[in-house]
Amino acid sequence: MDNPLSKLVPQLFGDYPKSFLNLYDQIFVAPGMDKDTLKENLWKAYEFGNRCHEGQKRLSGEPYFNHCVEVAKTLASWNMDYTTVMAGLLHDIVEDTNITVKDLENEFDKDLANLVDGLTKISGIEFSTRKEKQAGNFMKMLLSVAKDIRVIIIKFADRMHNMKTIEFLPRIKQRRIAIETRDVYSPLAHRLGMSSVKSKLDDLAFRTLNREDYDSIKSKLKTTNRQRKKLINSYIVPIESGLNNYNIKSEIYGRSKSYYSIYGKMINRNKNFEDIYDIYAIRIIVDKIEECYSALGVVHSIYTPVQERFKDFIATPKSNGYQSIHTTIIGTDGKMIEIQIRTKEMDKTAEIGIASHWLYKEGKKRTNDIGTDIKWLRELIEILKNESSDPKEFMDLLKIDLFDGEIYVFTPAGDLIQLPIRSTPVDFAFQVHTQVGMHCLGAKVNHQLVSLNEELKSGDVVEIITGKNQTPSINWQKFVVTSKARNSVNKHLKITGINESIKLGREILFKTLRRLKIYRQKQEYLDAYSSFGFNNEDSYLSAIGHGKITFREIHNKISPDQTESSNSTYKKIGDAIDNVLRPKDGILLDGINNLMIKYGKCCSPIPGDDVTGFVTRGRGMTVHRSTCHSLPLVTQETDRLVPVDWNIPRDTTFNSRLKIVGMDYKGLLKNLSECIGGQNINISSVDIKVNGAIATAYFIVQIKNKRQLNRLIKKISYVKNVDNVERVGR
Repeated sequence: MDNPLSKLVPQLFGDYPKSFLNLYDQIFVAPGMDKDTLKENLWKAYEFGNRCHEGQKRLSGEPYFNHCVEVAKTLASWNMDYTTVMAGLLHDIVEDTNITVKDLENEFDKDLANLVDGLTKISGIEFSTRKEKQAGNFMKMLLSVAKDIRVIIIKFADRMHNMKTIEFLPRIKQRRIAIETRDVYSPLAHRLGMSSVKSKLDDLAFRTLNREDYDSIKSKLKTTNRQRKKLINSYIVPIESGLNNYNIKSEIYGRSKSYYSIYGKMINRNKNFEDIYDIYAIRIIVDKIEECYSALGVVHSIYTPVQERFKDFIATPKSNGYQSIHTTIIGTDGKMIEIQIRTKEMDKTAEIGIASHWLYKEGKKRTNDIGTDIKWLRELIEILKNESSDPKEFMDLLKIDLFDGEIYVFTPAGDLIQLPIRSTPVDFAFQVHTQVGMHCLGAKVNHQLVSLNEELKSGDVVEIITGKNQTPSINWQKFVVTSKARNSVNKHLKITGINESIKLGREILFKTLRRLKIYRQKQEYLDAYSSFGFNNEDSYLSAIGHGKITFREIHNKISPDQTESSNSTYKKIGDAIDNVLRPKDGILLDGINNLMIKYGKCCSPIPGDDVTGFVTRGRGMTVHRSTCHSLPLVTQETDRLVPVDWNIPRDTTFNSRLKIVGMDYKGLLKNLSECIGGQNINISSVDIKVNGAIATAYFIVQIKNKRQLNRLIKKISYVKNVDNVERVGR
């Protein structure tokens, strides 16, 4: 029988739980560290977390604290410091128990408390949609990274274990978490150089979202494993012999690509599994950098290299710090295979990225430093700190920054500038300096004048031409790629847009007052801003200019006792506003009128959309949304593209198609129809299909403008078990 005191004082009896001992054995102990002190502190965190989570169960039925232990084990396997491992044990304690951040600080220290606080989801703030809540959590997490990069590393470990045990969650929730893992966490791991983490997250998300294809690839890999190992070994043996001849000590092995990577190759190349030969790559690990190039020479002396598939990431490391030489060779059997050559240190960095840099030195932690290897992250954090970004804007910004590829271009002075693929001269200008970007007038690439939306290629020499009076154009939003450029452009346009909306709002208000012969009351109407929750007159006028507040609402607030004797008064108001907002006759298309107008079915534009007109030969004008996927097909004939200005009667309706995804249940269609009908919106068509537990519905609704559509989408997102609502084309 176990001694009951051993659970209270295991230090005396040596009877630690097996899970604790397994965790302790994995922890990296730096030279000079006191192992007994480390063990004591670790046990304190383990016992504290176990006690606070006592009685809590996961959906699988196992104790909740088991999850915390697994997270800590993952962190230990990445050689993280013991404070980070302790934070892994306690990462959910503030969110799921009555323990506060202050309690953690008192019990342990401020360092650990800050780590847990950075991981704790936003509470006490209400968001209008699930997406906004998600975005808000990411915003807090990345702002916490500004204080301590370890926050995001713990988050990866947490997400990895949650994905491994996801099968116990409801199917709709599994899908949502898996998509988030694939679209945000996996690219983020890649950008931080944590390739092994990225591969595992990709495979786990792939298993959840597409189990049939996942199992098929897994089975085929297992079946062909012996055959492929034999093939790889036939390549390795000659290389090993060649390296030994030059006394180059090395470790050589074949490594299979992730299931998700193999699936991507099958889809992109439209090939079957049996036709994919680059499933394995050969990795050569040496001691010194100069031996990497010697090994490359040996490989190329044995096998024929494919010139266009050679990359030297040692000379020009990736933005996430990744270094390696990649070369693709052709074997005697005519098959191509990739060979990666790197040092041991490079290999460690390639596997766990930034986590490999977090070490103890002489028992003293190095200060948190988001180094040059992840410059993009520092820039993103600066934007978040300096801007009051709304959640939607932030998620758009995040997606932009999580790009996979890079290009390398040069200034005229020969300085190397690293940019994402599809970057333009404007992106380059902002990367050089914000003010260069703000005043970018033109560009020369390789001494030739090019348009500002020209896509740059590696090796280009770029010279920026600036103009004192030049400012960012709204068209730049369509092609800039980097977060720095996009944020600067958006910020400028927002400021100028606010000024324009204030001017327009003032004009609408004053012209309406004059038309109704009550202009003498203008100050009373201007002073009404506080009644609508605004802090100042400018924000109030801006809201009027944007159409967020109508004159009728203002009039009813100021004179609530006055009743509307007839519709003629408000007809006059409408006429006054019409005179301000748009011309009286026809549709104005950058000075061209009296054309036959039709609207693109591919994107179904509605008033409020940013639109572009395309002049068709003999068939008038087709109006598309500026973001329409069909427009790139006609951009070679730019002389037929015309700016469009909306001039539509107030009561005109347009068909808009909505895609709604959610969990299927009895009454879903009824609830959706009632929600749409409750907004006084007519339904033209409904198509709903159910696959397992997932229901996908397509509604065609009659909408007056974008504002009404956005309001409807927001309302539908509140319907029970609706996971996603989006506007789609035909």
